[in-house]
Amino acid sequence: MTFFLRLCASIFLLASLLSTPAWALTASVDRAIIYEGESFELSLESADNSFTSPDWEPLKHDFIILGTRQVKRFSSDGQQSATTTQWLVSLQARRIGRLTIPPLSLGSQQSAAIELQVRPQSAREEQAQERIAPVFIDAQLSHDRVYLQAQTILTLRIYHSVSLYNDSSLSPLEMEQARVEVLGQPRTYESTINGVRHGVIEVRYAIFPLESGTLEIPAQAFSATLVDRDQQNFLGFGNRPGKRVQVRSPKIPLTVLPKPDSYPKDEPWLPAASVSLSQQWSQGDEALPLGESLTRTLQLSVEGVSIAQLSNLRSQEVDGVRRYADQPQSSQTINDNGLTATRQESEALVPLQAGTYALPPVRLTWWNTKTAQVEVSELPGRTLSVSAPQGANNSATPRLPEPRQNKALLWPWQLASGVLLLGNVLLLILWLRARRAPSSTKTAASGPSTRTLLDELKRTCLANDPQQTRQALDAWARSKTETLAQMGSRHAPLADALDQLNSALYSETGQQWQGQELFEAVRSLPAQDKKEEHADSALPPLYPRSG
Repeated sequence: MTFFLRLCASIFLLASLLSTPAWALTASVDRAIIYEGESFELSLESADNSFTSPDWEPLKHDFIILGTRQVKRFSSDGQQSATTTQWLVSLQARRIGRLTIPPLSLGSQQSAAIELQVRPQSAREEQAQERIAPVFIDAQLSHDRVYLQAQTILTLRIYHSVSLYNDSSLSPLEMEQARVEVLGQPRTYESTINGVRHGVIEVRYAIFPLESGTLEIPAQAFSATLVDRDQQNFLGFGNRPGKRVQVRSPKIPLTVLPKPDSYPKDEPWLPAASVSLSQQWSQGDEALPLGESLTRTLQLSVEGVSIAQLSNLRSQEVDGVRRYADQPQSSQTINDNGLTATRQESEALVPLQAGTYALPPVRLTWWNTKTAQVEVSELPGRTLSVSAPQGANNSATPRLPEPRQNKALLWPWQLASGVLLLGNVLLLILWLRARRAPSSTKTAASGPSTRTLLDELKRTCLANDPQQTRQALDAWARSKTETLAQMGSRHAPLADALDQLNSALYSETGQQWQGQELFEAVRSLPAQDKKEEHADSALPPLYPRSG
């Protein structure tokens, strides 16, 4: 029994490993510049739910592992839940200079390499001697070598060992050769340097260079008024006591690498740290009825770029399928790694006739700034089967309606319904006469007549309201024995008018839609049942016809 349970568990584990997708193993460090003898933290993150741990052996060549810990995070959007595993490793460099954290492996996953700069302790002591002043600025770049339009983060830390009034100011960072975005609000905290407690004001910028070559990040000026401790009883009248100081950050060179020759010439240039691409369909793999639409929603998330760098995600055109795109939704968030931009695109796919369509995949080419190589993120396509309604013609060419074979089977029900309706009308008339009501007699009905629905459709069409027109059109179609697709298949003007209405509903042209053409197409629809037409015309219209 024990052997059987172990065998089942092994088979289950093997199946789960074979079915588990190759999730990305993301690596990051809390800072890229450290000093000799100083510890720093390496973070590895994966969506893998297995109980294995990464192989730490490659780290031991250049680093000392001080400790490791594991954190699991659970998230849910109400429909799906996800688990993320994070490993935090405390490390210390074995030597000074430029070191590389090698790629680490977790099963079939592998992280990207990370470059670090380890400075000697003497350099820190020299800077400490310069930091005797009550206020000074420290400036650091996350990467001093980046690709064109790739992100580097500038961090300014303003240290002050004395209190400051709230009139402090920092000059804006402006660069003609780069686009600069401020990463959130300034942070304030405390730090101890050489046994002296300092207040810290931290400001971060995302810099995206627009030219290759060597750029210079200009100095920024910080101005503030020092609080005079000998005049703490100052009441705030007149000029504030204290010394006005101004300090400047150092100028920092930045090396910008050009767009690599290996990058495809016909693809938009997108340098990023990571890319996540996903899609959703409005329905599953079942056949789509002719006349209905299928919505494809694409979701793109890119780390290390702004929303201005995201391009269109639409796939290639498909013959026989019309596409109506919604307005894309874009946003960007700020985290420890800078900017992360997201873009969502939705489009409605409307097949023009029954058949099978091959919807193409969506591909996004981008440059991985961590591995310095071309990457292609791809979403699979889909085979779409479109079924025509029973009795409908698959061609858009108008045709005469075929004689209905089941007409003779419907007349007993029609006769019974007519007798029942007539009885209700007579009872209502007798009741009204008994009460001698002055108002005119109204017939009771189980629902609005076709004429009433047609007049409501006319009102919404003349108001040029696509949303209300669609509701009125569906209500009118439900009173008929045919579907809209069947009516359009035998009446070309109605098919064209329906396409224009769908275009107004699924795109930005809704404000320019004119409903007169649709209403004229409905009015000119050849009647399939003459008796039904005469019965409807017996009721007066709610709105008089124009023209």
